[in-house]
Amino acid sequence: MIEEGKLFLGGSRNPDDSFNKPEYLELKFGNRHGLITGATGTGKTVTLQILAESFSNAGIPVFCSDIKGDLSGIAAAGEEKDFLLKRAEQVQFSDYEFAASPVIFLDLYGEKGHRVRSTVAEMGPLLLARLMNATEAQEGVLNIAFKIADEGGMALLDLKDLQALLNYMGEHAGEISTRYGFVSKASVGSLQRALLVLEQQGAEYFFGEPALDIRDLMRTTQDGRGMITVLAADKLMNNPRLYATFLLWLLSELFEELPEVGDPDKPKLVFFFDEAHLLFDEAPKVLIERVEQVVRLIRSKGVGVYFVTQNPLDVPEAVLAQLGNRVQHALRAYTPREQKAVKTAADTFRTNPAFDTQEAITALGTGEALVSTLEGKGAPSMVERTLIRPPSSRIGPLTDAERRDIINRSPIAGQYDRDIDRESAYEILMERAEKAAKAEAAQREAEEQESESAAGRWSLPGFGDDEPTKKSAGRRTSTRQRETVVEAAMKSAARSVASSLGRAIVRGILGSLKR
Repeated sequence: MIEEGKLFLGGSRNPDDSFNKPEYLELKFGNRHGLITGATGTGKTVTLQILAESFSNAGIPVFCSDIKGDLSGIAAAGEEKDFLLKRAEQVQFSDYEFAASPVIFLDLYGEKGHRVRSTVAEMGPLLLARLMNATEAQEGVLNIAFKIADEGGMALLDLKDLQALLNYMGEHAGEISTRYGFVSKASVGSLQRALLVLEQQGAEYFFGEPALDIRDLMRTTQDGRGMITVLAADKLMNNPRLYATFLLWLLSELFEELPEVGDPDKPKLVFFFDEAHLLFDEAPKVLIERVEQVVRLIRSKGVGVYFVTQNPLDVPEAVLAQLGNRVQHALRAYTPREQKAVKTAADTFRTNPAFDTQEAITALGTGEALVSTLEGKGAPSMVERTLIRPPSSRIGPLTDAERRDIINRSPIAGQYDRDIDRESAYEILMERAEKAAKAEAAQREAEEQESESAAGRWSLPGFGDDEPTKKSAGRRTSTRQRETVVEAAMKSAARSVASSLGRAIVRGILGSLKR
């Protein structure tokens, strides 16, 4: 059943439920993106699993997230069970064997995989604003903050760096508004409160160094198989916005860093975006437009993006139009919205005269799906009612001991597990504040000594001897009015920014750094 340059998905069925023909996904169209949809319990996770296995066996690295913990079984060989053997027989999968796939586990919290981080600077203002649920005015303040940091050479690595910069902006809102545009103290205060919420939700684990090197998602094994990077996301899903923003950041990094390759014989990487509705829920129009642009253009970088979600209506129409390979599991049609989703899903397929597509969607069994992939010159194939082939790896989660063993033997073991806290915006601002404090203390001490010296001399009114005292008094008055230590430090920072114009960092479509 295995054909060169194709991934075997399963066997389509005739109206009398007999075997029709094998269904494939051609590797040369693997970077034309895809969609896996269906109600809970219809087999989406297993479909993701067999696709990840197949791409890996074809030498293509894969990234996917493990929402419920059961996808981790892809790292272990499957077990011989009657229902698996029966399914292999039904789809005429004569080459069916049990085997483990090569896996790297990642986890933002470092509990079920290697720690994975990004820096605040790498994420950029657009994605950070999405993560903080910022208003338009607050997003504008964030853009100004990144502008100041980029031009001033102050690295924004973690949340305390951004907090220090926002403190400066709040204290000097008037000066900054004159130069960069209006910055209200209310917007700065709202952003500071949002940062506190992010810390409480665990985002502090995500921001910092060492940041994830995208090249570690592109690894292959010595025998030529692609590594499958699995993000442990069961705990991360407690903060859905952080989950969606993190995956979008990864896509952005891939888009900005990978070179153009045109239309390769097979993808360089396949990226599965599970729970895709979280990306688009309440997302501003500008973000959806940027996502559409990335999905459209990243194909030429050799990256295939596969959205996994329950309802095809979860994906905006502009993005949906870019998804050429589709696997539609069963949908229920009890409510008007569900009925609309069924009709939408049916309308996206190329009609098969052998059956009613809309009716078939509601009648599919577990592990059964409507499949349409690109073929020939890139046209979608006629939709077929298909039994999905069984996976070669384990269905179900790994044990804790099995997971630890894989993590310890990982090719990136030790690379991301130790925190690095190098000099960044926070340290720079604190150092300048300390220098300003020392300079002020030295000047105050000099003025006090001068005042004491003037007070100990004989003076004759009208002969000019009283003038130093008057000057000293004037200086003492000006000392009381002198700017605070923090103000002095921040003005020093502002001067550094002014002298650094023209050194601004270039950012990409989604605001992430372009190297």
